[in-house]
Amino acid sequence: KSASERFAGADETYTIEALMQNGWALQSGTSHFLGQNFARAFDVTFQNDQNRPELVWATSWGASTRLLGALVMSHSDDAGLVLPPAVAPTQAVVIPISKGPTKAPEDHAALMAFVDDNVRRLRAAGVRVHVDTRYAMKPGNKYYEWERKGVPLRLEVGPRDMAAGTFVVARRTGGAKTPLAADDQSGAAVRAELEQMQAGLLAAAEARLAEQTREIGSYSEMATALSEAQADGAAAPGFFLVPWHDDAEAEEKVKKETKATIRCFPFTEQHRVEGKECFMTGRPATHMAIFARAF
Repeated sequence: KSASERFAGADETYTIEALMQNGWALQSGTSHFLGQNFARAFDVTFQNDQNRPELVWATSWGASTRLLGALVMSHSDDAGLVLPPAVAPTQAVVIPISKGPTKAPEDHAALMAFVDDNVRRLRAAGVRVHVDTRYAMKPGNKYYEWERKGVPLRLEVGPRDMAAGTFVVARRTGGAKTPLAADDQSGAAVRAELEQMQAGLLAAAEARLAEQTREIGSYSEMATALSEAQADGAAAPGFFLVPWHDDAEAEEKVKKETKATIRCFPFTEQHRVEGKECFMTGRPATHMAIFARAF
């Protein structure tokens, strides 16, 4: 973080800056190196290896519910939550299409025996699976509910599917429904599907980040892009990666005029700063900086 944006009293602040789908940045997690500043203020010492009191060195970490917010906003859609399989509490939900144990007890018992066998295979493969046994609720209502909750995979099974020895797989990320053979390989097949979905969500987020990270030649270009986005009521235009001469007054000017702030000095871009001029002042650049509007 720049000096203006770092945690008060810290020597350095390090941050995870995530780009949301609407082009706004979200500070998702921070780590602060506090040096000995707070130890000096509160007289916190330890006995060192020379048996002498020494001020402690301190850090502070902020990785909490903002990460969950970033997760929700990064992947979800108009239908509701979309959860990456790696962190989804329920990775697959099985929906038996049955009239229930009272209306058709024999058919129901056979279907549930089929379901139970496959659920055991899934759990043995490490899949976090839930069986929706609310037989009084229509299947369509169940589908909508589990889509809204973001469960990665939905496995539907009725009498015809059982006769064919399959489940019907619906992905939260869309696409055509496909059959899944209910055999000894079903657990591995579902695991592979979840891994593919995980990779797909990551790839989509990385592509969005690359597409919405602009390298521009001047401050006026950034100010115009931000002004047009605000005037049209559109989403923000994303990240602006620019050469920057570290200057608190200039940084404040940018903030007042555009409502954009320096989100970070990205580690992976600092090797490019040599020989560049600040995009705003023309002075020798000290950092490569990312500017953006932020939540």
